[in-house]
Amino acid sequence: MIEQTVDIATDAGEMETFICRPERGGPFPAVLLLMDAPGIREELRDMARRLGTVGYYTLLPNLYYRAGRDTIYGASVLNKDSAERERMRAVRTKMTIPPVMDDVAAMLAFADRQSEVKRGPVGCHGYCMSGPFALAAAARYPERIAAAASFYGTWLVSDAEESPHLSLGKVKGELYIACAEHDELAPLPMVERLGMLFRDAGTTGEIEFYPGVHHGFAFPQRWCYDKPAAERHWERLISLYRRRLG
Repeated sequence: MIEQTVDIATDAGEMETFICRPERGGPFPAVLLLMDAPGIREELRDMARRLGTVGYYTLLPNLYYRAGRDTIYGASVLNKDSAERERMRAVRTKMTIPPVMDDVAAMLAFADRQSEVKRGPVGCHGYCMSGPFALAAAARYPERIAAAASFYGTWLVSDAEESPHLSLGKVKGELYIACAEHDELAPLPMVERLGMLFRDAGTTGEIEFYPGVHHGFAFPQRWCYDKPAAERHWERLISLYRRRLG
């Protein structure tokens, strides 16, 4: 495996990005892995590595870069009312879809300049807060992003002007949306409404309900990690990318 960390230039500054790709056999399709709220950590780098081992040039950006380079948080970020969690939330609550779409554009432009990246369709998936970002990216860049996935994405249907459910009809690629049974950030009524909107828009893809699991089930270091569900999420994601990216 080849790993590196680079700064990708954006209109807002330099976005630190972890990149992982196979050592042999390129060029490779590009995949954007968008972080959850606790931010960049080794757990996410390991997930990028897993995608690298199956043939993808994977980019994992620190989406909090606008708030500075100290936006890497300790393990206590997962603890309610901890100082690290409050420090993270001060940044997280300012995150909106439009600037992240600019970041996606910068990553696409960066990938286009890399000889190790195969020209053609790109994949994008996000966890937690970035579930909406991945779906929005598929709608904003329909000619580039051929596959997008959201895993326990938060508030995929909301009153926000940029709520991703409003642009489902613009998506030309395939979407996969995984929802946990126990998730106060994506309650069942929202999932049911999203399913109706998905069908009405004629969107290609699937919304899958994961019974018995909690928000965060795919992260090995989370209390709610569920190995069968996590492995299912990998099977669904890699199959999606195989179909759409090669």
